[in-house]
Amino acid sequence: MKTYRLQFEQKLPIPLAETWDFFTSPLNLAKITPANMGFTVTSPYDAQSKVYPGMIITYKIKPLFGISMDWMTEITHVKDQDYFVDEQRFGPYALWHHEHHFKEIDGGVHMTDILNYAIPYGVIGRLSNALLVRKEILKIFAHREKAINEIFGVYRR
Repeated sequence: MKTYRLQFEQKLPIPLAETWDFFTSPLNLAKITPANMGFTVTSPYDAQSKVYPGMIITYKIKPLFGISMDWMTEITHVKDQDYFVDEQRFGPYALWHHEHHFKEIDGGVHMTDILNYAIPYGVIGRLSNALLVRKEILKIFAHREKAINEIFGVYRR
């Protein structure tokens, strides 16, 4: 199985505690996901819920061509105000391992996302990644960066 790795970095002009509070709430993911993906958290969490190891989060999502599907991730690791990891348990990928890292910097937070993923179906999956999937993931993270800047402002230091 061919695996792929993408890394995204962004600086936020807010304190670490505020950053951590926002990104560890499962419901906030919908706020930074493109609307056309129809992303909805279907787990019974509320705005006060925060990630913890073993937490299962279920979603409805339309990753490609408007086709709705179920997705389930598990929060596998959490180190308070440092990092957390979500891994797909059911969904469109053969592998999805997403690390979220947070580091306090002068005037804000440096956030790093490390995504390791794989597409099923062998050669067809590799071709799909080259033609479509990788580009869609890059679009999602570009949208996410823009949405985060709109919510928190642009880091200027």
